[in-house]
Amino acid sequence: MDERLRTERSRTFGKVAEVYDATRPGYPDEAVAWLTGRGSLRVVELGAGTGKLTASLVAAGHEVVATEPSGPMLAQLSARLSCTVVRSRAERLPFATGSVDIVVIGQAFHWFDPRPTVPEIARVLRRGGHLALVWNLRDESVPWVRRLSAIIGSEVGEHDLQLDALADSELFGAITHEEFRFWQLLDRDGLLGLVRSRSYVAALSEPERAEMLARVSDLYDEYGRGRDGLRLPYRTHCYRARAVKKPVAADEPEPFSGDNLLFDFR
Repeated sequence: MDERLRTERSRTFGKVAEVYDATRPGYPDEAVAWLTGRGSLRVVELGAGTGKLTASLVAAGHEVVATEPSGPMLAQLSARLSCTVVRSRAERLPFATGSVDIVVIGQAFHWFDPRPTVPEIARVLRRGGHLALVWNLRDESVPWVRRLSAIIGSEVGEHDLQLDALADSELFGAITHEEFRFWQLLDRDGLLGLVRSRSYVAALSEPERAEMLARVSDLYDEYGRGRDGLRLPYRTHCYRARAVKKPVAADEPEPFSGDNLLFDFR
């Protein structure tokens, strides 16, 4: 995804913050435990959205600061979770150098420009700290899910290029991977809301979006089971990489004004 399209698409999330919060799935507990490891740690989450992953990190007992550039998304998070929130972009982080145990990114790393973001993450991590990435991807080995993806677009491989950028940076060690599975129970409104929460669907014209949603509704009629709805299977792909060096120009950021304060956990 080029920079212009990434910027345009990312701005659509503010329009769908409520439906995103209502219909997007969370993450399996075992996946969250694998991402962070044991103990109560200082965790910064980038691109936290409405707090789907944040809720699990807080429940696990971590000291969490959730960052998100979208005001409407951050408002949804703040309304239901008690943790520190910062309106900030991943490309310029308001955290002291070496002050964070783990940087976690759920479903969002591909929205960031890796050139400034990867060095910024390496800068704020303490010695031995690590970056943890996670994506919930629909399991397209299931026939009805393949049909859904034929209508709304496949998710396969959408994060591969960003992983390459991380590996090529030389700031992080080997990337380890683990996969978990879970299912999301959806009724018709839930499935339609899940589709509406996609950035590229929000960017469509009203006639185009209506036509897509009608096709999804027809699919539900074919596969749904009344009150039992549909069980949408996911494969949760988790990645970890330990910071091995600081960027050459690891300058301390200037204090931010307004909502963006310079945090130092130490």
